[in-house]
Amino acid sequence: MVLETINGPADVKALQPAQLQTLADEVREALIGRLSRTGGHVGSNLGVVELTVALHRVFSSPQDKIVWDVSHQCYAHKILTGRKAAYLDPAHFHDVTGFTNPRESEHDCFKVGHTATSVSLALGLAKGRDAAGGTENIIAVIGDGALGGGEAYEGLNTAGAYKKNLIIILNDNDQSVAENHGGLYACLKALRATGGNSENNFFRALGLDYRYLDDGHDVLRLVALLESVRDIDHPIVLHIRTIKGKGLPYAETDRENWHSAGPFHVADGSPKNGPPKYDTTVHDSLTALLERDKTAVVLTAGTPRALGFVGEDRAAWERTGRFVDVGIAEENAMAMASGIARYGGTAVFGVYAPFLQRAYDQLSHDLCLNNNPATVLVLLPGAFGMKSDTHLGLCDIPMLTHVPNLVYLAPETREEYLEMFRYATTQKQHPTAIRVPVRFYSRENKDETTFLPGRAKVLRKGSGTALIAVGALLPMALDAADAFEKETGRPLTVINPCFLSGVDEVLLNALKKDHRLVVTMEDGELDGGYGQRVASFYGSSGLRVINLGISKAFHSDFRADALLEAHGMSVQKIIHLIQTQEG
Repeated sequence: MVLETINGPADVKALQPAQLQTLADEVREALIGRLSRTGGHVGSNLGVVELTVALHRVFSSPQDKIVWDVSHQCYAHKILTGRKAAYLDPAHFHDVTGFTNPRESEHDCFKVGHTATSVSLALGLAKGRDAAGGTENIIAVIGDGALGGGEAYEGLNTAGAYKKNLIIILNDNDQSVAENHGGLYACLKALRATGGNSENNFFRALGLDYRYLDDGHDVLRLVALLESVRDIDHPIVLHIRTIKGKGLPYAETDRENWHSAGPFHVADGSPKNGPPKYDTTVHDSLTALLERDKTAVVLTAGTPRALGFVGEDRAAWERTGRFVDVGIAEENAMAMASGIARYGGTAVFGVYAPFLQRAYDQLSHDLCLNNNPATVLVLLPGAFGMKSDTHLGLCDIPMLTHVPNLVYLAPETREEYLEMFRYATTQKQHPTAIRVPVRFYSRENKDETTFLPGRAKVLRKGSGTALIAVGALLPMALDAADAFEKETGRPLTVINPCFLSGVDEVLLNALKKDHRLVVTMEDGELDGGYGQRVASFYGSSGLRVINLGISKAFHSDFRADALLEAHGMSVQKIIHLIQTQEG
C-alpha cells in the first residue's frame, strides 16, 4: 500500500506521479471503511480526495497554510498529515474530531464548523503574513454551497481589492447540504457549461483572477493547476468541479441524504442501525399552517430536512413560493422573515440553534427592533442537541432572552408545542421564538392548565421546595419529585416556566408563602440563563434560589446525561441537593 508510507505531507511529495492516484484510491477506501463503521460527513469528504492529495503534493503545509471552509471535508487532509491511524485502526477512530482542530495538528489552521468563513480567515492570515514579512502561500478551500453565505461575499469582495498572494479554491459539486438556491448558482452553472469561459463570471466581476478545471478527480491535472499558481502574487479563484460522494454510487446519486450519515453497509448503503426515525411534529405543524393561512411563508437556511421537508413534498411547496430555502444564509432568512411579517404575512424561520448565532444582528435589529411578529423555531437547542464544540446550542437562552420585544417559549410536550406554535403564528403583537424539544413527550393531564402567554404551569403542587425546570428537563424534575416523595413522604412543587424571556411574577410571589427553596434547572448555559432571572426576581426576599445549568465553556464530544450530571442534574443529585439545603 502506498498509504502505509505516508506519515506527513513530505511523503506525498516523495511519491512518483503515477503513485498519486493510487494514494487517492487508498485514501478513499480508508474513508469509506471508517465512515461505514462510525458515520460522519460522507459526501463532502469523498468528493475532495484527489484535491487534497494534490494540495499536499504541491504546497508545503504547515508553512503554506490551508483553510478548509466548514472543514467537514478535512478527513483526507487529516490522513495525509499524520493522523491516518484514526481512519485505519478502529481503536483510534475517536482520536480525532470531525473538523479541523489546531490542538490535533499544526497542519490545521483553525477549529471551525460553520460555513462561508474560509476566505475571510485566509485573508486575515495573508494580512498577518504581509505584516510579518512572510512569503508563504495562503489557500482557502470553499464549497459552492458556502458561497451563498454573507461572509463569503464579504471575503471575496475584500479579496478582489487585495494585491498579494491568496489562492481561493472553489470546490464545486453543485450541491450544498440540500440543492443550491440563488442567482449565483446560475453563474456557476454557466461557467461549468462553458469550461469557465462564460461572460457571466461573478469572480472576475469582483476583480479576481480565475481559472477553471472540469475534472476535479484527475489528480495529475490538479497538481499541474496548483503548481501553476504556487507563489502567485495576487488573488486567484480556482474553480474545480467535483462529484459529491465520489466512489459510492448511491452517495453520488442521492447527494442530500449522503451529506452525512450514520454507520452503513458499504454494499448497498443500508443503515446498520436500521432506518432513522423522524418525528413529524414540526413538519406537520408547518404544513397545517401553510394550508390554513395563505399568507404564510416558511423559511430555511440550507437545511430543509430539519423541518421535515423532503422530496416532492418540498418541491411542491417550493413551487408555491411559500417554502423558501435561501441557502446557508441565516442572516438573509431572518431579515426576510421580518419583512414578510411587516407586510402582514405569517413568517416562520426554522434554524438549528448552533447556527442561529450567525443571524444574531438581524434577529435583534431587523426583527425585534421593529417588533415584527415573525416566528423563529430554534431546533436542536441545549445539551440534547448537537454535541461538538463547533456546533453547540448551549447559549440560546442567554442569547435570546435579553433581546427586547422577543418572547421565547419552551414547550415540553408535543401538545404544548402545538399550542405555542398556534399562538406564535396567530398573534400580531411581537416576534416569538420557540425552543423546539429535541425529543417530544406526551402527557395527558386533565388538570394541567393550557398555555397562557406569560404564565407558568404548576405540574405538581407541594411545599418547601419548588423545582422549576426548562422544557427538556421537566421529565427529570418530575422523576426527582416522585423519588423524593417516595423517600420522604413529602411532595415537591414542579413548575414548567413555559416562557423564558420573563417570569410569572404572580406564581413566583405565591411560592413565598410555603416554600423556602427554589431550584431551577436548564440544559443550557447557566450564565445569563433563565435561572438567574428567577434568582434576580427573588433578590433579598429570604427565599433561597439555587440555579443548575451548564458552565460557560466550549463543551465537546459529550453525552447529554453525563454533561447534565456533571453539573448537578440527575435525579439522585437533585434529591441530595434538596436534602442538604433543607437541612
